[in-house]
Amino acid sequence: MFDDPDACAAAVRSKDPRFDGWFFVAVVTTGIYCRPSCPAMTPRREHMRFHPSAAAAQRAGFRACRRCRPDASPGSPAWDLRSDLAARAMRAIADGVVDRDGVVGLASALGYSVRQVERHLLAELGAGPLALARAQRAQTARLLIETTTLPMSEVAFAAGFASIRSFNDAVREVFARPPTELRRRAGGTVHPASNGTLSLRLPFRRPLWPDSLFGHLVATGIPGVEEWRDGAYRRTLRLPHGHGVVALSPRDDHVSCRVTLSDLRDLTVAISRCRRLLDLDADPLAIDAHLGDDEVLAPLVAAAPGRRVPGTVDADEAAVRAVLGQQVSTAAARTHAARLVTAHGTTIDDPDGGLTHLFPRPAAIAGADPDRLAMPAGRRSALHGLSTAIAEGALDLGSGSDWHRARAELLALPGIGPWTVETIAMRGLGDPDAFLATDLGVRLATRTLGLPRTPAALSRYAAVWRPWRAYAVQHLWATGDHPVNRYPEEPRDSGTAA
Repeated sequence: MFDDPDACAAAVRSKDPRFDGWFFVAVVTTGIYCRPSCPAMTPRREHMRFHPSAAAAQRAGFRACRRCRPDASPGSPAWDLRSDLAARAMRAIADGVVDRDGVVGLASALGYSVRQVERHLLAELGAGPLALARAQRAQTARLLIETTTLPMSEVAFAAGFASIRSFNDAVREVFARPPTELRRRAGGTVHPASNGTLSLRLPFRRPLWPDSLFGHLVATGIPGVEEWRDGAYRRTLRLPHGHGVVALSPRDDHVSCRVTLSDLRDLTVAISRCRRLLDLDADPLAIDAHLGDDEVLAPLVAAAPGRRVPGTVDADEAAVRAVLGQQVSTAAARTHAARLVTAHGTTIDDPDGGLTHLFPRPAAIAGADPDRLAMPAGRRSALHGLSTAIAEGALDLGSGSDWHRARAELLALPGIGPWTVETIAMRGLGDPDAFLATDLGVRLATRTLGLPRTPAALSRYAAVWRPWRAYAVQHLWATGDHPVNRYPEEPRDSGTAA
């Protein structure tokens, strides 16, 4: 949208928060860049400059506004909606690939040369991969500076900076203040980071319908890996440098996030994965307006505005769970997954609840004796083939993966059909247009709503729902009476996992 100055200027004049994260507005007379909704933004049109990313604004020499904190706005929905090179790169950068593997590692993961990746990102976002990763590190640094009492050397390390000097330079350049001044101005909000535990606020675009989002996560939750406790969805996280436990609770304008990490270097990745899990970068007004044009979906959309697609913190895990869920009930899938976790997962200590394991790595599942898995032979074979393909690198479901290639590679595996592929695409890859035409819940909804009943006819009808068919699936599922559609209740025994 940033390349339409008149539309951008109109959005700034209206202070419309829907456009936060879509683009950023910089003011040449002040040297500051803001969100479109910033209440302090009153410049003349000729003084405005529009940028597609915070990194581009910073690269052009502008500093982040201290009032609206544009660096902490929700992410652009474009990167969740698109599957091209720039979108894949942005998802991979958000998952920390550049910080861990450098630009060469990013390019290798995407299957392009470094020059091609840099050229595409400069054209799309006005900044290269190093600048985008640096902007992300600066945001993480600000979060740690303002909300913890960690020494600055530990903040720099946790945020991913290679040295104290680069940390200080980045903070001064982006926020026009040294780190110590940012902390001093934070005042009473600062608290110790006890045992690697941090309390954060994850922003989103309103509205957000939490019932089916959290209901789905809890109803399908694996004992020992996930639970509902004290009004929060809790789960374990396998992260690049260690592991973590996160507790997520919906609020009016944010999701409360309490995360405990064994290594603070994983903070940025943990935040990114929690946002993907809860689909927090979606543009609900645009999605609802599009789906609401269909006379069948219109009343469903009106009854539950801001419905999200439950995602995952690990696409490999989501793929394994999709296979475990083939042609069985939710309860049976949980039972299969719990057995797999107990046998092959990594144990952890959770002093605050009942979480005991990390979900097993694909390599551990691939190396297990298939005959010891209590499921039909065909599903055992599919699980072994999927896990082996991931473990050996023949199948890439990572944050920067190509959705179309991943679908083709999945379909080539034995025992993997369209339902499994689309389930993985929807929850694991985050494709907003994934569509489960053969799903039982969808088929039941078609009978209730008078929609075409055969998968082929339904797919033809659903073409008008593109590119948000995955959200249409959530509305169709919600017509049924199933725990995935209801906000979770506290377990009778608070020590029992949900």
